[in-house]
Amino acid sequence: MTDNITELAILPATSEPFRIVYQDDVLLVVNKPAKLLTVPGRHPQNQDCLIRRVQREFPFAEVVHRLDYDTSGLVILPLTKRVLSDISKQFQARSVQKHYIALVQGKLAKARGEIDLALAADADNRPLYKVCASTGKPALTRYQLLSYDVSKNQSRVKLEPVTGRSHQLRVHMLALGHAMLGDTLYAPPDVAAKSSRLLLHAEHISFVHPLSRQVITFNAPASF
Repeated sequence: MTDNITELAILPATSEPFRIVYQDDVLLVVNKPAKLLTVPGRHPQNQDCLIRRVQREFPFAEVVHRLDYDTSGLVILPLTKRVLSDISKQFQARSVQKHYIALVQGKLAKARGEIDLALAADADNRPLYKVCASTGKPALTRYQLLSYDVSKNQSRVKLEPVTGRSHQLRVHMLALGHAMLGDTLYAPPDVAAKSSRLLLHAEHISFVHPLSRQVITFNAPASF
């Protein structure tokens, strides 16, 4: 999930700080606030970002994966090259387990399921992505309905991205007919206006610690 939106717009960085969830000698796990890039953008005014803030305290911190500017939640930050390499291989092997929480408009037709729809960049509407069977890259998301608010016609869902395509969760949920609240890129204006931020949060991550070889698991409940 990359910050590819950053090339086209100035994205004001939130003043909300990141929170350290876990720390040892070789890695950090932090909770990134919404409205903060993971890495610097190309625009000169998009230089304030998670990694630069972290590097003020931990100069050797590295980026091994990213969350979009609008998305909050858990991010692993290796502190050594060896650990960076190890965790990178875990992501490549898709052995890192993670899930997200989102609030979407409407009630899902099924309590759980899979969305297997290839995604491609929308050349006519950059930086957006679209479902495209002919030129898209394979993308798979597992979803589970957690609750439904009848009065608001909104569903709380757990999303597990098996692949990690840009904007995958947003586009896949939109393909089901359920735009995310606060999504100014993909949601209809009335749905986007229901929250001042995108209601998508990386709540859970689990991976093998590069030194102990034990599985370690972290959770950071969504604020919404």
